[in-house]
Amino acid sequence: MMGKVTGFLELDREVESYRDVGTRIQDFDEIFSGTHNLDQLQEQGSRCMDCGVPFCQSSNGCPIDNLIPEWNDLVYNNEWQEALERLEKTNNFPEFTGRVCPAPCEGSCVLGLNNPAVTIKNIELAIVDKGFEEGWIKVRDVESRSGKKVVIVGSGPAGLAAADELNQMGHSVTVYERSDRIGGLLMYGIPNMKLGKDIVDRRVELLRQEGIKFSTNIDIGRDISTAELQSKFDAVIFATGSTNARDLPAENRSASGIHPAMDFLTSNTKSLLDDGVADDSEFSAQGKDVIVIGGGDTGTDCIGTALRQGAKSITNFELMSQPPADRSEGNPWPEWPTIFRVDYGHEESHKVFGKDPREYQLLTKSFIKDSNDKVSGIKTVNVEFVDGKLNEIKDTEKTWDAQLVLLSMGFVSPEHYLSDDAKIEIDERGNYKAEHGEFSTSKSGIFSAGDCRRGQSLVVWAINEGRGVAKSVDNFLAD
Repeated sequence: MMGKVTGFLELDREVESYRDVGTRIQDFDEIFSGTHNLDQLQEQGSRCMDCGVPFCQSSNGCPIDNLIPEWNDLVYNNEWQEALERLEKTNNFPEFTGRVCPAPCEGSCVLGLNNPAVTIKNIELAIVDKGFEEGWIKVRDVESRSGKKVVIVGSGPAGLAAADELNQMGHSVTVYERSDRIGGLLMYGIPNMKLGKDIVDRRVELLRQEGIKFSTNIDIGRDISTAELQSKFDAVIFATGSTNARDLPAENRSASGIHPAMDFLTSNTKSLLDDGVADDSEFSAQGKDVIVIGGGDTGTDCIGTALRQGAKSITNFELMSQPPADRSEGNPWPEWPTIFRVDYGHEESHKVFGKDPREYQLLTKSFIKDSNDKVSGIKTVNVEFVDGKLNEIKDTEKTWDAQLVLLSMGFVSPEHYLSDDAKIEIDERGNYKAEHGEFSTSKSGIFSAGDCRRGQSLVVWAINEGRGVAKSVDNFLAD
């Protein structure tokens, strides 16, 4: 039984606030305050119901089966170290998910049927932050080594989770990363405001001290062949992410100033890390009318980054209509609630420009370029879906000024030079073919996990896949 069975009746949901908008837009530091109101969080933990069937751990909830009711109750009872022990049983990197996960667990919280859900994400982050502050999270000893060697290609959340699990199982693990820093999506795909790179480096350093070997600036499939890896290691894991971005092949697409969102975000993060200043290259939004095409987390990150770089204006094109304020009949609990949300970038843009940056039901018809082949604008038309078909609305054509266009429409697949080199099969979506739960590719000894296998997804799903592929590899090595 939960510690306070009436907590959900007595207390309202109260989330931890970000830093003041006017302050945080002046820098690239984390939007989080850096401190936690532990008393408030204990009260919020008491709102967790003794619901019998914890849907927060269901297929609609947490992909890694976090023991959410258990650590909510422990927090309520001020047993923070015990809460951390429960959290670490299922989550290798709660300091990442506590910052960047959209919290599907909260979307399926039973309390959410009638009231706002438990603040699960806030509580998770507070547990792990306190764990580091108190010194409870420390280097773990590996009791014995198996003599088996595993190599992981890619150092994003899936690769790191697999590395962590396999290392603790006693195997010798090497991770190759083609970029100049370890972390993959965590390092360059998510901006500093949401995930400080000191947080990533802190975890990587722990893993390194525990025995994992990391090598950067090595592009497997080009610099080193898969065949060579297989000759030196007992098992190979591909965890390269889904990095082939969806393009927008409209007229004048070749104009300069039109970039994939991830190139824009990566360039700014690299500039901050290398030189301590915002990016001032061709990717910079300084003094420009910026249009972000596509929403989601990445679109929001582009808005927040462009604003901090000093954009003249920011507009975010959305193809779909504005979501409703509350769940629709076709979107029942415990499905993820498709509702209108205001993320940090939208709030910041409203503060600076006086309005929400999003424009809905817009289809890009063509780009406009100037005499120097630089993008200068976009022509659009309003659209609507009728009987599942996208129809243009008459007399709604409009021209928008833009000197920087960022394409944030998701990713279609991993790049294929690695799969070509390894001679493994790809599925109908272009992902490395491997069944969830097995994670083995068409070539013996080569496994695949994360976005390169399942397609673009969440960090928490990448951790799920990393943990899963580690089990499969361990079984393979035991045969």
